[in-house]
Amino acid sequence: MSESSVVTGHESHRPPRFEHATVADAMHPGILTCDAETTLAEVARIMSTHHVHCVAVGGAAEESGVWGIITALDLVAAGLRPDPPDTAGGFAQKLVISVKTTTALRDAADLMLTKRTSHAVVVGPETECPVGILSTLDIARALAWGDE
Repeated sequence: MSESSVVTGHESHRPPRFEHATVADAMHPGILTCDAETTLAEVARIMSTHHVHCVAVGGAAEESGVWGIITALDLVAAGLRPDPPDTAGGFAQKLVISVKTTTALRDAADLMLTKRTSHAVVVGPETECPVGILSTLDIARALAWGDE
């Protein structure tokens, strides 16, 4: 398991109003990753230990870094299957949605709805390297608590 950054709690700041917010205003900085050979049990331990609902799958062999994600709901689905894959690489969602930190939060939310995903990998605007995760809960927080 590699952890490019671990966030133990989300800063208690109020994001700007949803209409004016960018992805950077709402996202969780840092991203938890595992390699393709990590067991699903270990992925579940990573999520429960760090209180997150998504782990990115990637590794040194992949030039782009993150090539898949596993959500908590994916783990539930794996637990219900009679013969689930043993590893993160065998189960990860391969369609990874990414958004830049500078993207309007409204646009990111629209993309996530269109692609029917609860998490997007956030990338830096110049480097395109992963810098965090945007979840539907992050968007809900901006809708509920954005400064007026």
